[in-house]
This record gives sequence, structure tokens and C-alpha cells, in this order.
Amino acid sequence: MKRVLENIENQFEMFQILNEKGEIVNEDAMPDLSDEDLKEIMKRMVYTRILDQRSIALNRQGRLGFYAPTAGQEASQLGSQFALEKADFILPGYRDVPQLIWHGLPLTQAFLFSRGHFKGNQMPEGVNAVSPQIIIGAQITQAADVGLGFKKRKEDAIAITYTGDGGASQGDFYEGLNFAGAFGAQTVFVVQNNRFAISVPVEKQSAAQTIAQKAVAAGIEGIQVDGMDVLAVYAATKEARKRAVDGEGPTLIETLTYRYGPHTMAGDDPTRYRTEDMDTDWEKKDPIVRFRTFLESKDLWSEEDENEVIEQAKADVKAAIKEADSTPKQKVTELMENMYEELPSNLQEQYEEYKEKESK
Repeated sequence: MKRVLENIENQFEMFQILNEKGEIVNEDAMPDLSDEDLKEIMKRMVYTRILDQRSIALNRQGRLGFYAPTAGQEASQLGSQFALEKADFILPGYRDVPQLIWHGLPLTQAFLFSRGHFKGNQMPEGVNAVSPQIIIGAQITQAADVGLGFKKRKEDAIAITYTGDGGASQGDFYEGLNFAGAFGAQTVFVVQNNRFAISVPVEKQSAAQTIAQKAVAAGIEGIQVDGMDVLAVYAATKEARKRAVDGEGPTLIETLTYRYGPHTMAGDDPTRYRTEDMDTDWEKKDPIVRFRTFLESKDLWSEEDENEVIEQAKADVKAAIKEADSTPKQKVTELMENMYEELPSNLQEQYEEYKEKESK
């Protein structure tokens, strides 16, 4: 039995194209991306890193509410999103706001989502996505349903959902994968294994050597990818998307990545469960540094290019938070109206009281 398990686990060796030194180590797997595509991916990663830094600062100033840092996970998040088509539907976790932004969500609405404002949850026309899920793993079963809908309609589109390694310990994870596999849903499941479910290391969450191998029980494809290698993440997602729309079934992608900051800005202290040596080791694998090295070797990126993106990101954040500040605050009655189609009798009296107060 142990030998059988080892044989299964050995099938899930990490897929990589670009190593830590920015060198191509898997030429045959190199995706068909133009020079402009490569530069656009780099632009998005740099922009998102600055957005993360500014969002953390805004949170500390009390100008944002809930916020989950993203630094270190840019390749995993943006490499996968870049492989999507506009028609594809994103069902994100709460750390996956960058994918929504690059899929079309205005930055101002991302800030309003952080503040708990209902307007932050209203997807603009043409942005195929739902708001980030706060309940761990709940989006996984939903993604299986959306992917099945695309299959039944014979649409050239997929549902893609994201969670962390902690999400892979939830019952919804197994239910979603099993349902999608049984019915051939056009769904791609991405587990961003950043090593810790808040403070619990992945080794204490599962005896399995990989999360990717959990695809076997669901009868679907599984692949483990270097989540700090944006080219590998892009290629794996592109292939998974093609498999889904070609009727070959869903795919589970495990990206090996790392979050540099805390789990969220709500009081988590990563120094209590992560060592300085671990942080240093993963920082050597930084997705932006290695991709920058690769592009510079092809004369596709310069310090001037990077500074231009940095300044644009800073300006966009400044404008977006100003617009968020000018948005009328959410009213209690609006909260009730958005929660219920018909108010229950026990809330009707409260609603009338607040309505009267708000009219004064």
C-alpha cells in the first residue's frame, strides 16, 4: 500500500519553466507569448506589488477595512488570470482581489469591498466574477456549479476558483472536486499553497505530500506548479482551460507559493509561526525578481519601465481611495434592503425606525 501511495505522489513533481535565477529550464513548455505579452505580465505584477504596499498602508491608517496581503503570490494570481478569456468566470477567495482587478473590477470598488460597502460587491456589466468569498472553501462548490452551467450551455468559457492550502482542508473542497469530476464541469481549481493556513503549516493539515494528488480521488487532472514562476502558472492554467472547454474535464492546480506578509491585517503576527530563515529562503524565489531578470536578459524591461509602472500604480491608488472616500456611506436601511427581498416581521419595525432617522 505504501508503495502504491509513493507511486501516486511521484507523479506530481513540480512543473517549472523559469528557475530562481531567471533562466529557462524547460524550453519545450515555454508558452506562446509575444514580447508585449511578457511585458504586460511584468507590468501587472509590479503594479500589484505596489497596490499591496499601498493597501497595507491605507489599512494601517484606518482608511481600509479587511485586507489580506498578496506580496509573494503575484505569479500565482496573475499568471493564472492572464490565461483567462473575458468570458471566463472568477470565483475568488478573499486574497484574490488582484485577479478581479485585472479581470475588470475598478480599483475603487475593490477598496469599497474592503470597507464592507455594498457597492464594492456589485460587479460591473461584463465583469464575470463574484465578490471574494470570506467563508473558507465555499466558492469551490459554487465554481463546480458554474462550470457545469457552461458545459450544459456548450459555451467556450470556464469557471476558475482560488483558495489556499487551508481551503483544501475543508469539506467543500472535496465536494466541489468530486461533483466537478462526476459531471465534467468546465472548472479549474487553483490551490495557492502558501505553506500556512493562517498559522497552521501545511504539513499539519494533511499527510499527503502534495495537494495536487487529491485530484486522483475525484478522477480529474492534477498538477503541482512552481507558484513563483509566472510562466509555469500561465502555461498550466492555459492547458487546464483548454482541457475544460474541449470536454476533457476539470483540473486541480496546486501552486507552490509564499505570502510575505501576515495572513490578514487583522492582528496576525507571522513571526510567531514562521522563521526568519524561511522568509529569507522564499524571498530568494521572488516572482518579480526572477521574471525581471528574464526580461532584462531579452532587453524587454528596464528600470525606467518599472518606475513608470510604480508611479502609475501610486497615482491610481490615490485617485481610487479619493473616490472611495467620496462615496456616500452605506446606510443601515440599505444593508437590510440588500439582505432581504422581503423583510421579516421582526426587522420591519427596526427598518422603519432607521428610515426615519436617516430622513432627518
